[in-house]
Amino acid sequence: MAVEVILPKVDMDMSTGRISSWLVEEGATVKKGDLLFEIETDKAAMEIDSPAAGIVRNITGKEGIDIPVGQVVAWIYEEGEAVADAPASAPAETAAEAPAKAEAPAPVEAAAPVAAAPAATAEASSGVRASPLARRLAKEAGLDLSAIAGSGPKGRIVKADVEAAGKDGGAKAAVAAAPAEAASAAASAPQAMSDDQVLKLFEEGSYELIPHDSMRKTIARRLVEAKSTIPHFYLTLDCEIDALLALRKQLNDAAPKVKAGDGEKPAYKLSVNDMVIKAHAKALAMVPDANVSWTENAMVKHKNADVGVAVSIPGGLITPIVRRADEKTLSAISNEMKDLAARARSRKLKTEEFQGGNTAVSNLGMFGIKDFAAVINPPHATILAVGAGEQRAVVKDGEVKVATVMSVTLSTDHRAVDGALGAELLAAFKQVIENPMAMLV
Repeated sequence: MAVEVILPKVDMDMSTGRISSWLVEEGATVKKGDLLFEIETDKAAMEIDSPAAGIVRNITGKEGIDIPVGQVVAWIYEEGEAVADAPASAPAETAAEAPAKAEAPAPVEAAAPVAAAPAATAEASSGVRASPLARRLAKEAGLDLSAIAGSGPKGRIVKADVEAAGKDGGAKAAVAAAPAEAASAAASAPQAMSDDQVLKLFEEGSYELIPHDSMRKTIARRLVEAKSTIPHFYLTLDCEIDALLALRKQLNDAAPKVKAGDGEKPAYKLSVNDMVIKAHAKALAMVPDANVSWTENAMVKHKNADVGVAVSIPGGLITPIVRRADEKTLSAISNEMKDLAARARSRKLKTEEFQGGNTAVSNLGMFGIKDFAAVINPPHATILAVGAGEQRAVVKDGEVKVATVMSVTLSTDHRAVDGALGAELLAAFKQVIENPMAMLV
């Protein structure tokens, strides 16, 4: 029996993906695990391997277009197996997605009609895999497909799963109430200006339109989500970093040499940002009550400090994560960050390398920015914004002296880390950054 090749969900926020290139041709013989195609997500490019051995037939997933998660893009047939005709467009269970896929993204003012769309269309575009019969039965019974566990191939929901859910009564969805609630919320929420309203403010011909790519759309959506749902609270203080700069120079000068091509290079080269990552991780270990994530039912208290680091890439930014940064040496953090940043810019990060984490660091000091407030990236409860180190006049023992000072601002999710706890965390960071030898023990 032919095996479906589907567009997989490789990113937590992914609803569609694009096949950037097929690595095999129609009729190619493949083994299980052979690479089939490469997909572009909002943040990375990823190679997808074959789920079975056989012959690749009926390649329907076209390169360069948005394809819903879970849609069949090809089939793997056994040697000598009769080849069925591929569907003209999408397979039956995702046919409802075809109109949405063919149309351009809807403007903001279309939010209310979309919210009131039929439940079947919403389920199809969500990437839930179910047979047409299962979809029809679920709709008739008022069941939410996303709440039903599928027992069919690759987790597909079949008739028996819907019938079992109907008996349990655990997958009931407020099908009728949802559109009304959504419409009511849309009506009461502030409405953004439409594209036409914005463009009418500018003289025709005085601009060019650059369509948003999927990364920019995701960044915009997550920023709106973060600022709309997270009560941000900000704390700023200054850190003297002369001792840190001196230790950094001493450690870099003492770095052993390793072979690199025909020559040698230092085994590591520490940056101030590497030391900031380590100091922030140590501060979280010193103030464990601030090393948390918020959920509606419980506080998630983390046992390690996994620190995300904002990296600018063409078209946006991404936050690769240094796992267990509190336990790693400065040289390990430095080399790991160089590797993560390089692969982030070429969009070669693995999903687990940029999803999750407990906190983040955003450093704009290299651009001369003195201080700023960063937006929290959920599920984080904190993010540390780091400004430039600069020489300033400071008063010590009644005398004015010159010191290298770096301003940092901690943004906190006030539901999880309130003002006093945030101040305790920032004080711990200041203690470590101004006494950098603590990072070596």
